[in-house]
Amino acid sequence: MQQSDMILISIDDHSIEPPDMYQRHVPAKWLDQAPKVVRGSEGADLWVFQGQATATPFGMAATVGWPREEWGFHPGSMSEMRPGCFDVHERVRDMNVNGVLASMCFPTMAGFNARTFSEAADKQLSFIMLQAYNDWHIDEWCATYPGRFIPLGIVPMWDVDLAVREVRRIARKGCRAISFLEAPHGQGWPSFLSGYWDPMLKALVDEDMVLCLHIGGAWDIVQLAPEAPVDHSIVIPSQLTMLTAQDLLFGPTLRRFPKLRVALSEGGIGWIPFYLDRIDRHFQNQTWIEGDFGGKLPSEVFREHFLACFITDPAGLKMRHDIGVDVIAWECDYPHTDTTWPESPEFVWNELQNAGVPDAEIHQITWENSARFFNWDPFGHVPKEQATVGALRAQATDVDVTRMSRAQWRRRNEAAGVGRVEADGLQDVGGLR
Repeated sequence: MQQSDMILISIDDHSIEPPDMYQRHVPAKWLDQAPKVVRGSEGADLWVFQGQATATPFGMAATVGWPREEWGFHPGSMSEMRPGCFDVHERVRDMNVNGVLASMCFPTMAGFNARTFSEAADKQLSFIMLQAYNDWHIDEWCATYPGRFIPLGIVPMWDVDLAVREVRRIARKGCRAISFLEAPHGQGWPSFLSGYWDPMLKALVDEDMVLCLHIGGAWDIVQLAPEAPVDHSIVIPSQLTMLTAQDLLFGPTLRRFPKLRVALSEGGIGWIPFYLDRIDRHFQNQTWIEGDFGGKLPSEVFREHFLACFITDPAGLKMRHDIGVDVIAWECDYPHTDTTWPESPEFVWNELQNAGVPDAEIHQITWENSARFFNWDPFGHVPKEQATVGALRAQATDVDVTRMSRAQWRRRNEAAGVGRVEADGLQDVGGLR
């Protein structure tokens, strides 16, 4: 097997929602109240909804194509981005040049769901806008290129009954999963342990959908020292995935829902062997607690329910058999700072080879496990022989992968009318988030 023979499915990428996304998916009577993107007085693009403005840290969320020296937790503008961040046609070209067959894209402005949408006075309007996001993602972003995207939805945090309703609605559209907070109690919502979310989890099981818990959603359950360097906010989140797994595994959730499937999105895999050893030892040693895993070890239950996802994890791949080869899945993380684009095949191939992974296990890790877990046919629209790294890259010989400064991207994009956003003084909006 050669590097060019690999098939890559990335189950963690991100879309930057385009400024006009609501215009085609919100009923006309509500359109003037839909979230909109405006350019603030300092040149940053802001989403505004019901008087609240939210700036996205594009300096970490949309850096693909920028030199590393220009990364950082700062806002930016659509015109400074590589168009593949927000234009689905350019995204597919960027996938081709990277040899990626299919992608699951998490939202960037999910903060509207957890914060702005939930805090808005008009919850009916918030729910309409949330549904419009899902319609854009499923019916437009994913449907424009059948077979190239695995649909992923979001649900309202402020009403579990509405969350159930939305799960069932998007399931009828072919959605395969939802994105949800790793630790909802960290942001003031009920925990998984509370049972509050059980109706939603039941709906996911009924609809054969996956619960995707992306890193970052557990950040608020830890308290860092006030002097903590910025490195902490980048290194620590994947370590918190263990706490999420612990809540689900040792709480009542998986006993109540033995068919629930949970993807630990961008959580990495190197921590898992230690964790599985620890929980099995704990279970066998602390018998006074009388834990109930249905006659199984906790590690066995972990492997029945979880998909462990990684971008780059040399140590984890060497310990793959301690984790379970059939629960490991690869991801690209385009267009974030951690992405390996446009050299993902080279990165993952080198790590697989250094770990001595045989061909059959390479296929499991790079596409088979994801396709099985999400119950998704990777070759329903793209024949297998056209789905390899080599075949896809052959379609993208004209794609320029040169890194350019933000200023260079702005000049190029604005000259072509790409990423254009109207300026707005923002005198009438509330606090900036």
